[in-house]
Amino acid sequence: MTNIIVPTDFSEASDRLVEGAIKFAKEIGGKICLIHVAPADIGFAIGDMGFQYFPEVEQNEIKQELLQLNNIEQKVLAHGVDCDHVLKQGVAGDIILEYGKEKKAGYIVMGSHGRSNMYDVFVGSLTKELTRRSQIPVLVIPVH
Repeated sequence: MTNIIVPTDFSEASDRLVEGAIKFAKEIGGKICLIHVAPADIGFAIGDMGFQYFPEVEQNEIKQELLQLNNIEQKVLAHGVDCDHVLKQGVAGDIILEYGKEKKAGYIVMGSHGRSNMYDVFVGSLTKELTRRSQIPVLVIPVH
């Protein structure tokens, strides 16, 4: 069974991405491996006293994100596609590529918002980064 890495940020576009990934997984008999990469600095805030760390904020955020991942996993399973999920913290591009290697993935499925190149120049594009850096084939699904 081919592992298919599907990163999610829980946006509306992610819902469309997951729908496309489900269709693709059914076509190739693959398993969806959902991943959400949370920033490493979730519990940090800056205020009058400089940087402060609030572990309860981080724990609550992680708990909510895990619930969202579980909900997406249940949706995938309801379509008859095998699925698991993981939440990791760090730099998204690096973490997704490491996870792909760890899972011996056959594909990474990403979304394209159809924005202009100027957007990529100023904001950056995780999809563009992964298509450039990945040794695993990246399937790009339009989600706009």
